[in-house]
Amino acid sequence: MYEPFVAKEIFLTKGVGRHKEKLASFEEALRDAKIAKFNLVPVSSIFPPKCKVVSVSKGLEHLHAGQILHCVISRNTSNENRRLISASVGLAIPKDKNTHGYISEHHSFGEADQKAGDYAEDLAAMMLSTTLGIEFDNNTTWNQKEEIWKMSGKIVKSTNVTQSAICVDGVWTTVVAAAVFVR
Repeated sequence: MYEPFVAKEIFLTKGVGRHKEKLASFEEALRDAKIAKFNLVPVSSIFPPKCKVVSVSKGLEHLHAGQILHCVISRNTSNENRRLISASVGLAIPKDKNTHGYISEHHSFGEADQKAGDYAEDLAAMMLSTTLGIEFDNNTTWNQKEEIWKMSGKIVKSTNVTQSAICVDGVWTTVVAAAVFVR
């Protein structure tokens, strides 16, 4: 009988790379994030039911070079001197472990870690909240949304992993952030 792959663990990682070649800067960012030796397959935004967030080192323990890994990945690249770039992945986990959560990706220009990370986290929590029946006006502020989510008792945790960097003259800069599915 066919048994579908549903990840039991996930880890969040990030990295930055710089190189005179655009592709090589991406490779350097993946190396910094410790995921360069895998074949990465981008997937959409569902955090599996009963999935557990683990550390990067624990997530890497059972993986092998060349292995195909599914991930939600955000990536941004530029060679514009002094340009601020960011890549962020947000995660929202429901209180009910039998329910799926959401993962979002966000990449931007001119946003440092805090702003880009908050946006990605907010986006993941918003997507989860709408599936859980938590409604609010789109003009609601971040603090108001967060209070509504906490009061609902349906979202247990939201977090993000974000990498930003300022580009330097003469080289490409790439930033990545990823939620990597394992086991």
